[in-house]
Amino acid sequence: MSTTQINAMGAMRRSKSKPWYKVLYVQVLIAIIAGVLMGWLWPDLATNDWVKALGDGFIKLIKMVIAPIIFCTVVSGIAHIQDASKVGRVGIKALLYFEVVSSFALLIGLVVGNLVPIGQGLGATGDAGAVAKYVKQAEAQKSVDFVLNIIPDSVVGAFAKGDILQVLLFAILFGFALLTLGERGHRVRDVIDDCAHAVFGVIAIVMKAAPIGAFGAMAYTIGKFGPAALGNLIGLIAVFYITAALFVFLVLGLIARVIGFNIFKFLGYIKDELLIVLGTSSSESALPQLMEKLERLGCSKSVVGLVVPTGYSFNLDGTNIYMTLATLFIAQALGVDLTWGEQLTIFVVAMLTSKGASGVTGAGFITLAATLSVVNPALVPGMAIVFSVDKFMSEVRALTNITGNGIATVFVSWWEGELDRDKLKAALNRTVDPSDVETAVTTG
Repeated sequence: MSTTQINAMGAMRRSKSKPWYKVLYVQVLIAIIAGVLMGWLWPDLATNDWVKALGDGFIKLIKMVIAPIIFCTVVSGIAHIQDASKVGRVGIKALLYFEVVSSFALLIGLVVGNLVPIGQGLGATGDAGAVAKYVKQAEAQKSVDFVLNIIPDSVVGAFAKGDILQVLLFAILFGFALLTLGERGHRVRDVIDDCAHAVFGVIAIVMKAAPIGAFGAMAYTIGKFGPAALGNLIGLIAVFYITAALFVFLVLGLIARVIGFNIFKFLGYIKDELLIVLGTSSSESALPQLMEKLERLGCSKSVVGLVVPTGYSFNLDGTNIYMTLATLFIAQALGVDLTWGEQLTIFVVAMLTSKGASGVTGAGFITLAATLSVVNPALVPGMAIVFSVDKFMSEVRALTNITGNGIATVFVSWWEGELDRDKLKAALNRTVDPSDVETAVTTG
């Protein structure tokens, strides 16, 4: 038995012996419930800037380590590869998977939106002023700008901004450079491996604050928008939640079954990350921890390092479902009949506008504006109809996105023949608390 396996078993025993109130996902769940109660009962207190800062501060702490962990993981993964062509092969497989699965997400949204026309009869009118800034941002986004933005103005600037794709590009180039250095590159690679372990240690420390961040984010959200906002468009919210669940359990569940594991066990394995995303409404808040857990699940380091960061810009399943459903809802609410040709346009445009949206503030709304302006400009003012409840749908967008990226990584590892099935089976049938610093470091 290897030292890593012995350390993992020891860490597992320590985590199992923990009292329930020290387990991370229990703490986050309690914090979310407490935040909802505070926002409902004491909205004035919940909307205080200091309460909002709890959630914003936690997300900033996580974003602080995203760039270095992506850099270290990708560089190390490439530097350990003997065959440089493997990087391109994995990238092509990942992009092919992303496009196929994203197409299913868009189709499910269109089908459900037509079968359940919840916007009909609403008789709403759009408010162009309320959504003007989102429309302006959407008009400013061009495909060529997105491609050029992948290239950073400077390496330091990429890390300073925390732009995932820019850091990813530099990491890939740096990893290939180490491959050409031969033995000299191995020394640099070992240093980067050690740095990665240190950064994972930082993540484990930061994760101790996850319950505080989840409490602040949830309290502020409920306090600002209130239960009444939910009641106004409860139909759209419910349909979106159900559609996202159908996608996860049917589409992603079928993919998991093909690989040879149960989607429910996988969701149980990443429950800590899902609860953090639920509390913060940001899938990025769980990115570093997800990468570490996928490696412990049996996915190869190189596949994790390439697929997960890329997926955060190219595999936004939840965002795709949201855009198709919201577009149909707005059209129905405004009494605009969309032809099958226009609905096909929704499919094509949404596929393009969703790329790279993960790093943009209000990404779901901005991409929705871009989609509506192409499909039918008359629909753009109708964005104001869903504006008040968009925040409540962002949680499910983020949950679906992170689940989709996790399954994508396992699938590409399986497709590449680098999925350790023994690790997969063992990990899905046990629980290791990722907030345990020693666990994160020794098994990462």
